[in-house]
Amino acid sequence: MSDLDSLKNRALDQLGACSDESTLRAWNSHFFGKNGEMLAALKKVSELPPESRKEYGQQANIVKEQLSASYETALKNCLEQAMLKSLETEKLDISLPGMIPAAGKLHLATQTLRDIQATFAEMGFQVFRSREIEEDEFNFGLLNMPPHHPARDMWDTFHTTDPGLILRTHTSPGQIHVMRKFHPAPIRVILPGMCYRYEAITTRSEIMFHQVEGLVVGTNVSMTDLIGTITAFTRKMFGDSRQVRIRSSYFPFTEPSIEVDMDCIVCGGKGCPLCKKTGWLEIMGAGMVHPEVMKNGGYDPSKYSGFAFGMGPERIAMLRHAIEDIREFWGNDMRFLSQF
Repeated sequence: MSDLDSLKNRALDQLGACSDESTLRAWNSHFFGKNGEMLAALKKVSELPPESRKEYGQQANIVKEQLSASYETALKNCLEQAMLKSLETEKLDISLPGMIPAAGKLHLATQTLRDIQATFAEMGFQVFRSREIEEDEFNFGLLNMPPHHPARDMWDTFHTTDPGLILRTHTSPGQIHVMRKFHPAPIRVILPGMCYRYEAITTRSEIMFHQVEGLVVGTNVSMTDLIGTITAFTRKMFGDSRQVRIRSSYFPFTEPSIEVDMDCIVCGGKGCPLCKKTGWLEIMGAGMVHPEVMKNGGYDPSKYSGFAFGMGPERIAMLRHAIEDIREFWGNDMRFLSQF
């Protein structure tokens, strides 16, 4: 017990002699560090006779708590004094208001999504959102791709632990949801959302990305309506002088299917590295809704027709701002994001 009293008195005397933060922390390391005196005193309990251990242990813990409290008080006072001293010596007006944090901004992908939505809103399109975890039947089967159909290889798929549930590979399953919800009324909607594909990450592809699906269903809807809609959208987004080129393509859920190109926004169609010297840039895939898909949505293809299209907002943003690497959208690099 006398050793504990001696340790306590000596520690308090030395603590009172500490004049700044560094000496206080050195004191703490000396008495409470890994090889400190307080730890050594606590270990002595194993050397005592059994009948003395309880009383010694209790007294040792009391001394430890007293010294710890004294140290915390001394450190707090020291830091407060140091702060007051710095306020007195430094040229600082503490009555001035604090600095206002910089306001956050919308991500470039979100800005582009809003521009796309606003452009189609002017043409009478409504926004419809569908689920990201989708049934295999909606993602493939009802879009004219039954099990083992070779067209499924066009979409590398993330499967979940629940059989039949996947992360949607495109926003096209939203077509079925929209048609079944609004049947038999005419439809003019866009379906923005996130999609997922198990692909190699490159400068032009990511495993997660935004997509905007468009769907129009009604009577006497034709390919001319589709081309006119695409042309109006392209010129609204990229400028009135933009030219559009249509190429034949294949999608299981549209017939006929097309790819839509726009004259290169950088070289004006002359040929440059961005357009791979072709003078054209692909902006979306589209086509007339396949009769089987119309049936699956509840519409009679002998009375109704429709068109659909799909585009990637990140790709649109890359074309508008000449961005060469799609990975920049997910890198969270403020040097990139703050430009927009």
